[in-house]
Amino acid sequence: MAILRPFQAVRPAKEYADKVVSLPYDVMNREEAAKMAEGNPCSFLHICRSEIDLPQEDNPYSDSVYEKAKNNILDFLRDGILIKDPKPMYYLYRQIMDGRAQTGIVGCVSIDDYQNNVIKKHEYTRVEKELDRINHFDVCNTNTEPVFLTYRDDKRVRTMLEGFQNHNDPDYDFVTADGIGHTLWAITDDNMISALTNLFGEIDSFYIADGHHRSASAVKVGQKRREEAAGYTGDEEFNYFMAVIFPDSDLKIFDYNRVVKDLNGMTKEEFLSEIGKKFTVEAVKQGPYAPASKHEFGMYLDHQWYRMTALPGTFDELDVIQSLDVAILQNNLLAPVLGIEDPRTDKRIDFVGGIRGLKELERRAETDMAAAFALYPVSISDLLAVSDQDMVMPPKSTWFEPKLGSGLFLHELI
Repeated sequence: MAILRPFQAVRPAKEYADKVVSLPYDVMNREEAAKMAEGNPCSFLHICRSEIDLPQEDNPYSDSVYEKAKNNILDFLRDGILIKDPKPMYYLYRQIMDGRAQTGIVGCVSIDDYQNNVIKKHEYTRVEKELDRINHFDVCNTNTEPVFLTYRDDKRVRTMLEGFQNHNDPDYDFVTADGIGHTLWAITDDNMISALTNLFGEIDSFYIADGHHRSASAVKVGQKRREEAAGYTGDEEFNYFMAVIFPDSDLKIFDYNRVVKDLNGMTKEEFLSEIGKKFTVEAVKQGPYAPASKHEFGMYLDHQWYRMTALPGTFDELDVIQSLDVAILQNNLLAPVLGIEDPRTDKRIDFVGGIRGLKELERRAETDMAAAFALYPVSISDLLAVSDQDMVMPPKSTWFEPKLGSGLFLHELI
């Protein structure tokens, strides 16, 4: 059973919340982060991407970057931009995008639950990305950004949280420049806090939707602190890390599309003939073409959209991994036809989140790439099924929107 516990968040004073909030650290490069934070000394990017405040430092993983993040947190606290709540509590966080709401509870989950697989994963992590967040969390003495978790919808939890929303005013309620609504309530009532802790204690598993590197890094910082703290009790804050936990029915996974640099030495005709061995391929009169169902793909090649459908018998329908469209495309086209064996490291492939639209695929295929592939989104049920079998999805399988706002809550490790 899962452990969820309240915590004393460090969070923006009400008048600063809309100025502090930023996108997560890993969805932009340094130049983009600097531009986003330009003219806004309150932006959380000064903490989660603190290298933007060190123009002479060209290594984003240097000790000075982590020290700068730590000092910026202290400055934000000193200036009253961030404040620490007086007692442990839960928070209710709602995001609205294009009229669709997702509402999660903000609390702390256990590093032991992560290690014991009560918190389930579906992605591999990269050592260098883990090490970056390990150093960031450890030097800052803070989980600066939450992990995005989900759980199978529980009617009792939903009823309690909906009732709370309907009868309480939020602490923050604003819309960011990208059109995303952010609303946050503090749950301060001890009886409700206790009831929520007990209800979540009856939930079998949490699932990482987004934030595999953040969670792995937080766990390793906790393990390090345990080794350093002789006689630790298990109740210290470093035994827990911060998460926003949404019911699965609230979430939407977008398509995660592919663009490739070349046709591996083939002409267009040779390429179409080769992929026709594993897919039906038909030109679409009017594009762009978005796949309408699983095992269907859109392809943009030489100013023409095609509908591709995986042929029966070319993949194992009963295998939870091999029947994913990302696996079908990888195993039956990208690897055997284009020679892209490892999409995580091959420089001939790039990935485009579905939030950017199919026109972005056209643009890439007409400029720096040769062809684009549009995929049908992975379902939440697919993600849960893969995680339940302790398996790992192919790289770049899921793209969640909206992204969690960073800077609305921090978790100190002391």
